[in-house]
Amino acid sequence: MPVRDGKDTNFLNLCVLLSWCLSGKPINLMTTIRRYFHHLTNNGHKDWLFVLPSLLLLGLFGLPILALILNAIGDTFLSYALSTEALSALKLSLLTSLISVGIAVIFGTPLAYTLARWKFSGKSMVEMLVDLPVVLPPSVAGLALLIAFGRQGLLGSTLSMFGISLPFTTAAVVMAQTFVSAPLYVRAARIGFAGIDLQLEEAAHVEGANQWQLFSEVMFPLAGRALISGAILCWTRALGEFGATILFAGNLEGVTQTMPLAIYLGFEKSLGVAVALSVMLVGVSALLLAVTRRLEKSSDQ
Repeated sequence: MPVRDGKDTNFLNLCVLLSWCLSGKPINLMTTIRRYFHHLTNNGHKDWLFVLPSLLLLGLFGLPILALILNAIGDTFLSYALSTEALSALKLSLLTSLISVGIAVIFGTPLAYTLARWKFSGKSMVEMLVDLPVVLPPSVAGLALLIAFGRQGLLGSTLSMFGISLPFTTAAVVMAQTFVSAPLYVRAARIGFAGIDLQLEEAAHVEGANQWQLFSEVMFPLAGRALISGAILCWTRALGEFGATILFAGNLEGVTQTMPLAIYLGFEKSLGVAVALSVMLVGVSALLLAVTRRLEKSSDQ
């Protein structure tokens, strides 16, 4: 038994006293504490070097979410969640985010396959261009969209000739969401396609399969889990998009006001609606992430 100093003894005595006051079982608590300290400090174990920093960061992640949920609990939650403003923002967010995911899947899958399986000049530049929106601040993304497609932007005059005006419309919401979320799908799909054994591709070519047959009958089914996971991540990112949307599409209720924008506006008009929408977003995001984790675990088995 290692020799304990005075501070350690005082700490254990205090724990014994508290356990006696609460449960009347000081001996069991003292034994548990001794075993815990022995596990952390003896026999070369330094688990506390990992446990304590991890708990601090997990607390930073979990406590705000817990506080938000506790604040939302009450008789008024359903009334706020079912209010006209909340339902309008929810409907618009679901509609635009699903359209954004559809665009990402339709146009991003061929791009991801090309980047994963083909070799061509300038490939690294294309990969950087795809990954760049992920690291850009949302405000920069919104400003870039506005300068490119605004009325006075790079393509604004050309679009005006055809009677098209994109800023402050629902289409602008879809474009902003697609700009910031589609790279997540392309990235996941690229990793999925790149992880397929090259011998399968060679065997398909030997059997006489053309490029489309190789993609549709071999590559696409094998990368299915990665594609679904990427689509879910793309959807969650599109649902939570704020910065690019407010700069490029504005904050018009029923037209461009998505859930994140309604939450932002709720700080000034209705905090209850903001909290209700926040909890709903947390719930949807948690559910989608749980599905993603389930797919990842099933693919590892």
